[in-house]
Amino acid sequence: MTVETLDFAEPFFTVKYLSDEDKFTVGDRSIIVNVSKNPILIQGQKLGSLESVIVADTDIENAEKAIVIERFADYPDEPALFERVKNTWKLAYDVRKEDRLKGVSHYLSPKAPVGDIILSMYHSGSVPLNVGLHKDHTHVQCNIYKEVHTQIVGIGKMQQCREKDVNTLYWEEPMAPGVTHKPMFDENGNYPWHQFETTTPSIFMAIEMPE
Repeated sequence: MTVETLDFAEPFFTVKYLSDEDKFTVGDRSIIVNVSKNPILIQGQKLGSLESVIVADTDIENAEKAIVIERFADYPDEPALFERVKNTWKLAYDVRKEDRLKGVSHYLSPKAPVGDIILSMYHSGSVPLNVGLHKDHTHVQCNIYKEVHTQIVGIGKMQQCREKDVNTLYWEEPMAPGVTHKPMFDENGNYPWHQFETTTPSIFMAIEMPE
């Protein structure tokens, strides 16, 4: 039974990793992400694996593995927050050197390995973002790689396409604070053509699950 406070998103958000917590009390509005295979209980309701929700003034129970993001709702002036983020985090292109990220207003926090996952946050600063449809994650050094994203601030959408052409879009999930999109990878870690696109400038958290 542990609660580990992570610093990768500081000074903007407080992120906690829960492990085998029978009961954890949430005060102010927080995002809860279930990163275990078993459901978490919140007021008798089940939060399934790789699902998330915003909770406040309540207990969460049976948290085998969970992420808690605090202070996400503390920024009424989002443009001011984003300016601070840009001055703190690095451009994703400078870190990852992927051609599709060159010239894109996309910023990356430090990464935080915890348990069997890796967490990081991204700020997407333009509308549209134009991060580019992709299948592969060339920055990952493993054979099988699974990832989902949780929206923290702002509004976006996760898009899936039949081909490397947004006109072949067949699946789009709106992303608002507290939302985690459905996993799109198969059992071997294969992805369709996909991208995150902004509706407003935003921040989301990446949850990497290397195997």
